[in-house]
Amino acid sequence: MQAHLGDQLVIESTRSGAARRDGEIVGLHHADGTPPYDVRWSDTDEVALVFPGPDAHVRHLEHGRPERIHGPAPSETVAAKAAAPNGPAAGPGDIGRRVAFERRRQGLGLEETARQARMSPGYLSYIEEHPADPSVAALIRLADVLNTTATALRGGGVDLPPGQGRALLHPHFQDLGPDECRALLSTHGVGRIAVTAHDGRPAVVPVNYEVVDDTITFRTAPDSLPAAAVGTEVAFEVDHVDDALSQGWSVLAVGPANVTTDPAAVRELTERAHTTPWPGGERGLWVSIRPTSLTGRRITAGDH
Repeated sequence: MQAHLGDQLVIESTRSGAARRDGEIVGLHHADGTPPYDVRWSDTDEVALVFPGPDAHVRHLEHGRPERIHGPAPSETVAAKAAAPNGPAAGPGDIGRRVAFERRRQGLGLEETARQARMSPGYLSYIEEHPADPSVAALIRLADVLNTTATALRGGGVDLPPGQGRALLHPHFQDLGPDECRALLSTHGVGRIAVTAHDGRPAVVPVNYEVVDDTITFRTAPDSLPAAAVGTEVAFEVDHVDDALSQGWSVLAVGPANVTTDPAAVRELTERAHTTPWPGGERGLWVSIRPTSLTGRRITAGDH
């Protein structure tokens, strides 16, 4: 018996009236795909180490394909060769962008990622640089290497709030110091600013921000909701949630918000900006927040 990641293990009970059981193979213990397997049972969603008996068989993801463990699938090879070198350059697809982002976030090189995912570097490069639809097995292998899920690489759940995963069994809660908070703020990103709207109601709005000399800056339109921050003390928050590992962090900055009016400073901020505001439109009002308080917290597994 041989299997690939993502194949289905089916148990056909020989006892009369006994229920059939099946599950997804999510872990291999031998490079040649022989048992035992880590199986996520469909009826309980629990993962167990399984040594299949004579009543078990493997249902492969793609019927009719020869068993293969090492190297790209024939369809993968054909797809990689189909990219015409002299044709117009195609931009990366959504899957490719997510794969490339997660790979760089994990600090992995392309060849090392391809080796661990048991695919050719050429095919991984093709996935990242062109619109592609990898097989489920290839996505599962990539997700395993990148500490994420195949569903996440396909964009599943993008319209759902983060944090849908289960809580850790033994979570570790840690307060962060100012230096680590500054490091997590990084140089730019998307954060949320809490303001009081013109009608007196509280509001929280996401904004693209930059960090320049320990000052948080963002640009907006003069009549927009984020502009209500000017002249008041505001709270600004950034966070990251890793649904696959049920852990994450958040940083909260509190301080006065003011408008940057000096033409030279405005020009420098515009030139140094990593991106234009995602909502688009004319947004030339730069607002700066110099934190008087910077706090954060992190949740990780208790054994980390």
